[in-house]
Amino acid sequence: MQKILIFTTAFRPFIGGSELAIEETVKRLPNFFFEIITPKIKKSLPNEELGSNFRINRIGGAGLILDKFLFPINGFLYSRKFLSAYGGKNIIVHAYQASHGAGAAWLVKIFYPKTTFILTLQEGKDPKKQGILINFFRKLIIWKTDRATAISTYLRAYLLSVRKDLPVSLIPNGVNVDSFSRQFSYGDTADLEKKLGIQPDDKVIVSASRFVPKNGLDLLIKALALIKEKNPSTVYKLILVGDAPPGEGQHKEKLELLVSEHNLRENVIFAGSVEHEELPLYLKISDVFVRPSRSEGLGSAFLEAMAAGVPIIGTRVGGIPDFLEDRKTGLFCSWEPEDIAFKMRIIFENDKLKQELINNARELVKDKYSWDAIAQKFDELYNEII
Repeated sequence: MQKILIFTTAFRPFIGGSELAIEETVKRLPNFFFEIITPKIKKSLPNEELGSNFRINRIGGAGLILDKFLFPINGFLYSRKFLSAYGGKNIIVHAYQASHGAGAAWLVKIFYPKTTFILTLQEGKDPKKQGILINFFRKLIIWKTDRATAISTYLRAYLLSVRKDLPVSLIPNGVNVDSFSRQFSYGDTADLEKKLGIQPDDKVIVSASRFVPKNGLDLLIKALALIKEKNPSTVYKLILVGDAPPGEGQHKEKLELLVSEHNLRENVIFAGSVEHEELPLYLKISDVFVRPSRSEGLGSAFLEAMAAGVPIIGTRVGGIPDFLEDRKTGLFCSWEPEDIAFKMRIIFENDKLKQELINNARELVKDKYSWDAIAQKFDELYNEII
């Protein structure tokens, strides 16, 4: 069975777009065996987990955030036991995101030049707006890459701006359409609404993301304050699903302070991180999904909301325009809280448009963003290399 080494800066139980992409793709490619190499970060996590066609290898004795920064060296050193068995030949090395994980893959390519190095660009931050040092190392990684994939046309254009001759495949992240479009019993939705303190007539806004500045949750909270002020007879509830990444809790504290400053403690629900399998239920009880991103590689959470039948509002940045067509599959907003509030009011007040957005978005996700279709593209890529 062909072995593929995957380097990723984070993995289960830390779930974001790239981590989910690895999980969903790997389980659909049973003809390959994947050695997933990732920093340990938390001491309580096991060093290894074995699945049917994959093994998670968590590296670093500290079990702390330091493991992430040491991962380029530690990940490379650990991977040699797999590389030496093949003499470095006939091995595919696949890194998700041009960060710490790709640093380990870059070292593999230097010391084992006969390996094939694939880079998947999943970056959510705007690469051109990051620091000189980050961009320097990212470009070093791209110049050592044999093949690349990008999750959006925006990121594909960035790769080609760095290296015009690089073979780049456009392979977006996907959605488990069956899971997110499934129906729930009245009891399931009623139980969750009771748990969250939501009443039947409340207007419910949801956002699912890491609590980091790029996702614009501060702008969403300010927009909620405006829509509440202009419509005092309506009760609005904002469900924030997610949490701050390890070691970055200060942004969550800023969001909580903002909620208090705008007198929104009865309106904003910090739901915390939820299991990905539970997310469809949170979407099901919501009227609109909003994320005023300042940057976005693609935006898997938008696609999940679309599959669940929840209309979306997003900004015209990064990969979002790949799937959001204004007034057809969603609504675009600016970074002004007044505009975000205005677009939410359109969703709440225009039932005809809302249903059109829901129907069009569901069809788009079903046709272009199912995980089965995405996995098929990676299967073709791997087989083309071997």
